[in-house]
Amino acid sequence: MSARGSATTVPVRAAKGVLLTVCCALIIVPFVGIVSTSLSTREQIVRSGGFVVIPDEVTFAAYRALFTGGVVPRAVAVSVFITLVGTALSLASTTLLAYGLSRPGSFAHRPVLMVVVGALLFTPGIIPGYLTIDLLGLIDSYWAVILPAVVSAFNVVILRAFFMEIPSELVESARIDGASDGQIFARIVLPLSRAVLSVIGLFYAVGYWNAFFSALLYLNDAAKWPVQLVLRTYVVNQQQLGVDQVGTADLPPQEALQMAILVISIVPILLVYPFIQRHFTKGVLVGAVKG
Repeated sequence: MSARGSATTVPVRAAKGVLLTVCCALIIVPFVGIVSTSLSTREQIVRSGGFVVIPDEVTFAAYRALFTGGVVPRAVAVSVFITLVGTALSLASTTLLAYGLSRPGSFAHRPVLMVVVGALLFTPGIIPGYLTIDLLGLIDSYWAVILPAVVSAFNVVILRAFFMEIPSELVESARIDGASDGQIFARIVLPLSRAVLSVIGLFYAVGYWNAFFSALLYLNDAAKWPVQLVLRTYVVNQQQLGVDQVGTADLPPQEALQMAILVISIVPILLVYPFIQRHFTKGVLVGAVKG
């Protein structure tokens, strides 16, 4: 019985390993090709048909050309500003709103909760959203990209459910010791919520960094474009990078420039993720309550 089970398990495990290998290859090989193409010379890109998997000679000419000019560095700076400011505001707003909704008896608890739940079911259209931003005078402003996404109803619901699972004994014991609501929130709730706040913060950061459509709608000045709009202009629309834009007369191949912009738009999130990943499976409440 066990021999038969082990005999059937080996092929299943082998099939799973092959499937997992194929899935990893489908993800890794294109990314390696993008990086390799951005580091390749013109001759090898032409010889490889525009997509290089393993470069014979590594050159950083495409990255030097992009960062020497003003378009890409400015777009990266804009994306970093939008991501940092937006994530900070979103985390603060979402945390305070979710914690208030998790406390029974809080002011306007049920009506606000109904508004949040309603926001999950009904989303405003593009035209009402644009008219609202225009009425507030935020067109061509970075706040037009940040403020509409500052609170996610889904994240509020997730965070509220987490706050409601925090043992009431912790809160009541702190209140008996004379702690105020603000002290309870800052010294007990937030330290216990590092894992979930890290995940929610990562969600917000990825959303702001990849903010493309809102920037396309509300930012008319090309000098205010984030890196995703630059990526669309020079990669998706296949527009050429001019000499005045990259600041050098000896332009690298267009394919290398496009792949370099793509790498620049991906790498920052990849660098942040390893610092957040350890919180995904961390037990937040382990040891918080004994007995």
